[in-house]
Amino acid sequence: MEILNALLLKLFGLIILPLRPLGPWPTMIFVSLLTGFLMLGIFRWTSNQAGIRRAKDRIKAHLLEARLFKDDFGQSLRAQGRVLAANGRYIGYALKPMLVMVVPVMLLLVQLDVRFGSRPLRTGEEALVRVRLAPGTDPEAFGLELEAPDGAAVTTPALRIADPGEVDWRIRAEKPGRHEIVLRWPGGQETKSIFIDTPPLAGVSVKRSGGGLIDRLVHPAERGLPRGGPIRAIEVAYPPQRMDFFGGRMHWLVAYFGLSVLLGFAFKGVFKVEI
Repeated sequence: MEILNALLLKLFGLIILPLRPLGPWPTMIFVSLLTGFLMLGIFRWTSNQAGIRRAKDRIKAHLLEARLFKDDFGQSLRAQGRVLAANGRYIGYALKPMLVMVVPVMLLLVQLDVRFGSRPLRTGEEALVRVRLAPGTDPEAFGLELEAPDGAAVTTPALRIADPGEVDWRIRAEKPGRHEIVLRWPGGQETKSIFIDTPPLAGVSVKRSGGGLIDRLVHPAERGLPRGGPIRAIEVAYPPQRMDFFGGRMHWLVAYFGLSVLLGFAFKGVFKVEI
């Protein structure tokens, strides 16, 4: 999993590297365009295109039938039933490509969230550092301490919460760059990266996880914590990042899915795909 995460981070970083200086929207449009092409290609090669065309033609024909025989209740009702049946066949034809799309789209969403989900801390800002302990680990007896690097400062004493087993601090950003905070306890230590005034869209690691396969896949920007260790996760509460949109603020997921669908439909004729 660590190797896969590292490869995907590197590959996606190289893809968007030339566009990062242009800002979030050009980068998002480019990634959405690539996603639209990917979805069209998958849909074309994994779906029954002839079956989809037949199902759509039958839906149109039965809708017209229902309209023509609207004064004949029985005939109209049968036509509506045939519309539902044709819709069911259409959904069946579309199900296979949709299932195939799930894996690449989910991997892409994870990479986008690293770069668009949260922004780095700005110099002078404070953030919460939250350490989740493994079940059965007593925060008071564990003796966990936080050491800040030269680029940050710890501004509060540790808050130890017995249930659900958590230790929290607040840190203040003091110097731009990627820094490493150190968590020490008797017999061991772990680190967590913090990002202060780093370049736009360079990526932010919100969480270093020691959970299962899915949890590590969703948080790929740092290597996972050792399985079976006393620390389950280390998180930094970065401010959420939003995209400017006509004077308002838009979540990146809305922009991504909206653009991907729009661009996909715009180019379906070029790919000769029946959707």
